Amino acid sequence: MVDWQSRSEINSDVVFFRYVPVGLEKNSEEVFIWDLDKTYLDTTIDSLRGLLQTILERAWNKRNIPGTSTLIKALSMYRSKQTGHKYFPIYFITASPPQMEERISEKFSIDEINPFGCFYKDNLKNLRPGRFWRLTKQVGYKLQALMLLRTRMHPNVRQICWGDDSESDAIIYNLYSDICARRMGPHEIRSVLEKLHVSGEQVDQILMLQSQVPENDPVEKIYINLATDTDPDYYLKFGRRTLATYNAYQVALDLGQDQRLSADGIYAVAQDMIYNYGFSPEELTKSFDELIRRGVLGLTYYQKIRLFLEEKGLIFSDFEPSVAPLKEKHIVDGKVFEMEGVHEPWVHERVDYLHENR
Repeated sequence: MVDWQSRSEINSDVVFFRYVPVGLEKNSEEVFIWDLDKTYLDTTIDSLRGLLQTILERAWNKRNIPGTSTLIKALSMYRSKQTGHKYFPIYFITASPPQMEERISEKFSIDEINPFGCFYKDNLKNLRPGRFWRLTKQVGYKLQALMLLRTRMHPNVRQICWGDDSESDAIIYNLYSDICARRMGPHEIRSVLEKLHVSGEQVDQILMLQSQVPENDPVEKIYINLATDTDPDYYLKFGRRTLATYNAYQVALDLGQDQRLSADGIYAVAQDMIYNYGFSPEELTKSFDELIRRGVLGLTYYQKIRLFLEEKGLIFSDFEPSVAPLKEKHIVDGKVFEMEGVHEPWVHERVDYLHENR
């Protein structure tokens, strides 16, 4: 116990392990934030039984969400080629206790991933009467972690975030965005967070951290892994910046469209999913078509990537999408922000965080 405490930075129940120099953190203008549970690792920590099982599980027995480790390595390689930077700025957030840090770090080593840092929730202290409810409530913890991370970043950092549909991650990332951008005032923040079961102490910490971060929106994209098969249209309530995906292949395709991932990287993810996780080319074709049908992949990128996918045997030569791809309307630095005929905003000015309807 003393060992992890001496190697970490502790703020209430948020425990941070930093693996790179502070200067490297401050100089990174594009940062990737990855929720660990059900987004990178196939773990269950939303129950006492699941938490204990995760604690006891050895590093080599921890299972990845299909394609994720390959996706991260492909992102790192492509970014290195484009920028010449050796390091890949990625952080992980987990509700696992800090006592697991050594095993999770060992898993990162097995997967050949070198994160800048990782946040853990000091959850074992919640294993006592009066605090059991805090085991599965992650909004306050994750918002604190994100706000603490923001204080460490470049003033104009752009963040690409990953989460899943089992722990309110879409709500958390969008709240974080609104808090940083000052789209919500202190009174509204307190009111919303209290109704989301965030403790008064956590709310105070979040508001204090808000006063320390630049007044801008650092979030560029949010990917939500549909681990519990939520309807992807639900996430349009947050705007099109929040993209729900059924698998890592869909994420790879969207990253490819935004020029963050090469075609070879997309193929590597597909190969991993086919040969190591039992996906078929037909399933991946359906995933490709589903993104076109939702208006995520535009006409220009479709025409470009289609030839590559056909050459690699990931689609048949007679493939036709179920709907015609939309034309790209608004592109900035190669990133697609708007399609013709799509009226949902990129980011909503106001989000109803307290009701499930759109």
